[in-house]
Amino acid sequence: MNHTRKQFFTSLVGLAIAAAASTAWAQTAAWPNKPIRLVVTFPAGGSSDAAARIVAPKLAERLGQAVTVDNKPGAGGGLGLDLVAKSAADGYTIVLASAGGLTANPSLYPNLSYSPSRDFAPITLFGTSPFVLVANPALPANTAKELLALAKTQVGKLSYASGGNGTAMHLAGELLKSMTDSDILHVPYRGSAPAVVAVMAGDTSLAIADIASIQPLLKSGRFKVIGVMGKERSALAPDMPTLAESGVPGYDAAGWFGILAPAGTPPAVLTRLNAEITAVLRLPEIRERFAAAALEPLPSTPDYMAQLMRTEAIKWAKVIKDSGAKVD
Repeated sequence: MNHTRKQFFTSLVGLAIAAAASTAWAQTAAWPNKPIRLVVTFPAGGSSDAAARIVAPKLAERLGQAVTVDNKPGAGGGLGLDLVAKSAADGYTIVLASAGGLTANPSLYPNLSYSPSRDFAPITLFGTSPFVLVANPALPANTAKELLALAKTQVGKLSYASGGNGTAMHLAGELLKSMTDSDILHVPYRGSAPAVVAVMAGDTSLAIADIASIQPLLKSGRFKVIGVMGKERSALAPDMPTLAESGVPGYDAAGWFGILAPAGTPPAVLTRLNAEITAVLRLPEIRERFAAAALEPLPSTPDYMAQLMRTEAIKWAKVIKDSGAKVD
């Protein structure tokens, strides 16, 4: 290729790149120009689904386009995540997913069809529903410290109920056992509500449930609270101590969920989504409506969410390997 032809070819390539960049910028600048689909990896009617439906209308107002909620539960959130991972990376399909689906599933499902780190672009953390450790009223322990001392004297005799094998509550219990070298039997149930019923009936010594499941019964006297399982006290129940402050330093098993887009979504679209969603989550009326559903808004930067996903994936991979936890 002579010099003139080479210059001509280089100019054509440059024009093509510039045209592509111009087209991409124009598409981003015009975004959104059609409805946005928010895939929710939880069943309809739950607290997380309720939160999505609380936020969707306000987000639609800010974006100038409808935001439709589409429930795709199953496989620990994997069905909805797989669907979004394979969707166009244009900002019109996003997903609300749990910590479990994003951090524990890769270790629980050997043939997972998606990679949280490779297939998604974090937008923001969305909310949290703190896990709480509760006990039967007859159990002679009222704090985490007393419970662990009791476990040492009654090796293998204490038990805790969870919402099922491989659930976030199950893993929270196994993390507690591993950090304290305690022998407490795991008893899986089909959901948080049956787990709470089991501890109230005395079928198990303890239960781990999200705060939404126990809130209506807090004043019933049918169980007692040992502690909140996140690293900080919950704004929903500020008088409840954390396990970390009452006997298990460094313990943290928070139930959180966040919003993501398919990997490759334009950065400008991700920035806009983060700005609008976090603005909605900070509205006083949204905080009040979340609290009524026993949830706390949890806005964040995309980078913070990405870092949390990485560190939590490492933590839960170890817990799953050491405990042998499996899904049903």
